[in-house]
Amino acid sequence: MDQFRIHGGKALRGGVEATGSKNATLPILAASLLADGPCRIRRVPNLRDTETFLGLLAEFGIRCERTTPREISIDTTHAHSGTAPYDLVRTMRASVMVLGPLLTRFGEADVSLPGGCAIGARPIDQHLKGLEAMGAEIELKDGYIGARAKRLKGARILFDLVTVTGTKNLMMAAALAEGTTTLENAAQEPEVAMLADLLNQMGGQVRGAGTPIIEIEGVDRLGGFDVSVPPDRIETGTFMIAGAITGGDVTIHRCIPEHVRALTLRLRDAGFEVTEGNDWVRVHANGPLKPVSVKTAAYPGFPTDLQAQFMTLMTLSGGACAITETIFENRFMHAAELIRMGANISIDGRTAHVTGVKSLTGAHVMATDLRASASLVLAGLAAKGDTIVRRVYHIDRGYERIEERLRTLGAEIERVSE
Repeated sequence: MDQFRIHGGKALRGGVEATGSKNATLPILAASLLADGPCRIRRVPNLRDTETFLGLLAEFGIRCERTTPREISIDTTHAHSGTAPYDLVRTMRASVMVLGPLLTRFGEADVSLPGGCAIGARPIDQHLKGLEAMGAEIELKDGYIGARAKRLKGARILFDLVTVTGTKNLMMAAALAEGTTTLENAAQEPEVAMLADLLNQMGGQVRGAGTPIIEIEGVDRLGGFDVSVPPDRIETGTFMIAGAITGGDVTIHRCIPEHVRALTLRLRDAGFEVTEGNDWVRVHANGPLKPVSVKTAAYPGFPTDLQAQFMTLMTLSGGACAITETIFENRFMHAAELIRMGANISIDGRTAHVTGVKSLTGAHVMATDLRASASLVLAGLAAKGDTIVRRVYHIDRGYERIEERLRTLGAEIERVSE
């Protein structure tokens, strides 16, 4: 099992490119189950989650070939329904996104209940409620979801809470349904709008993506596609915080600054100089770090996927602040590891109270989930002395070769075997 050894205290400087978005790539792959024709995906990130999803598609007759390290060609000629097995689905919650496409195209689907990071309960009841409203018969048995429908029918679906994966899943299900489906209280994340654009490229009729109300007019057939994966906004934000926490000067290229605007505003409040262009954003530390409180929220609010990284930054601020998590109920597991490094953090329900300290000290720490692992790497970069981050397989799910790319900015970090 691999771990990271980090010698902290060096200011990061220079430029790095954002890779393709994990959270955009996975629904694109799921959408290939709808395609009656060949598909091509460009700028694909090389991640554990990507490889897991490719293995999942193979269960349904989808043939995927990496024509280049960043490009995947997909043959859907022999696509069929089947079972999404526990061994694949348990490692990645996004696997549940095959449910909607399989059901709407083939009339049946059997999908293991999903797993993923242990950051709290992430129920799929909104997915199932929506599919039932569209006429599906759902049965939960032995840890699997069994879904059947001759043809889904359009319906008005009001989400009880905003669900990104649920919005994507039902949007794909509705694309081949009979009639019009309206999704209310839909997620507004950029990856949702990207999926809508993709479905329209395939011949679908989706309107309103990026707003709380999405309308999908079902069609009889969807063709193939050729698409480039947009840059990863969470990776962009993580590198922005890496520059900030080390007192450096870092520019992230080939990104979309608008997608990280909530973080940009908080970093400016914290005393950093943040400038941006059409496809780049630069973070320059040129003053004392001020405490800034944040509350996570659905897009365009502050992303839950940057909460752990921002908390790490705030451990070195010159005062006290509060970090409130509204999306997941168990997403403070990194706090205990940061405390091992000298951070002053106390947890009260869904709020973490952080009082800044002068410095963090290197220690042996253990990652518990994808974004927590990123926060511990950031802490190690800023800490005095050496830090060992264990269980880095978590970070490999969502960050491509992060240690190599941090080294290009001057970080002293290496991957070693335990």
